[in-house]
Amino acid sequence: MRVDLFDFDLPPESIALRPASPRDAARLLLVPGDAPFQDRIVRDLPDLLRAGDVLVFNDTRVIPAQLEGMRGQARVGATLHKRLGLRQWQAFLRNAKRVRDGDWIDFGNGVTAVAGPRDEDGGVTLRFEGEEPVELLLERAGRMPLPPYIASKRPTDERDRSDYQTMFAREDGAVAAPTAALHFTPELMAAVEKAGVRTETLTLHVGAGTFLPVKADDTDDHRMHAEWGRIDQATADRLNAARAAGGRLIAVGTTSLRLLESATGEDGIIRPFADETRIFITPGYRFRAVDGLMTNFHLPKSTLFMLVSALMGTEKMLSVYRHAIDRGYRFYSYGDSSLLLPQP
Repeated sequence: MRVDLFDFDLPPESIALRPASPRDAARLLLVPGDAPFQDRIVRDLPDLLRAGDVLVFNDTRVIPAQLEGMRGQARVGATLHKRLGLRQWQAFLRNAKRVRDGDWIDFGNGVTAVAGPRDEDGGVTLRFEGEEPVELLLERAGRMPLPPYIASKRPTDERDRSDYQTMFAREDGAVAAPTAALHFTPELMAAVEKAGVRTETLTLHVGAGTFLPVKADDTDDHRMHAEWGRIDQATADRLNAARAAGGRLIAVGTTSLRLLESATGEDGIIRPFADETRIFITPGYRFRAVDGLMTNFHLPKSTLFMLVSALMGTEKMLSVYRHAIDRGYRFYSYGDSSLLLPQP
């Protein structure tokens, strides 16, 4: 499938540089199957769902995975994207050509690492020195890994440490936030519960590869990045029971959706999962687990826009995005949201 089929024009001013405040005051575009679009706000969500539905959240926690350091006299930037072991991470490097296998990089504040071989995704293995947990080292020397389309427009600051973390975050390991869940507040969750909508959590550690552009001209030639996820037996059982009782599974974010689909067999049964997934969802994919998706607005020609096009139809989603741009919706990680409910 040609990648340019998923292209559209996005004005630079549509990109949100800060989240809405309060979080649940963000706008929400309801896309209900073949019915007309509705311009709502996130706080309306309980009225848009049914008792017995299940919202599925990702409880991954973003770590301060961006580092700036020196290899001799050369400045090097690193974005960690995948844990390999207790002290080893794969990383994408800026000025990577200046770093060779065995080079020592000083990231400041007593944080040093030795560069290892390149990996198949174009990254470099970093082995951190010392005995402290790497997460503690990152708290000292790292910055929150804001997406390039925000970081290129303003510097990361202390406010991002809370803004770029969901209220569900508890499992360290992500280098990008599951941004659809950024819109949730305790008050909204209380209203969701009062409406009879249930909630479940799973874990998918979002990698920096989620920001990599699709460089291929055809989707068949794109290599998807790997991300590690987990769904335990009890959660799988509850999700299967909810669907059997007629409830809809609404993934909050494309990360939750990708893990649910990775864990579900051809028979539609969700099974325990603890592994990496490279699932790449494009139009023609038959969804097995989810009945809807709450998600922010994505980049042109991105794997995530391909995913929502698979769920709702490409022409439909191009129409949705034209509506969103015309109505002034805010795009990307800190932007507004949509609720996509395809026809059964």
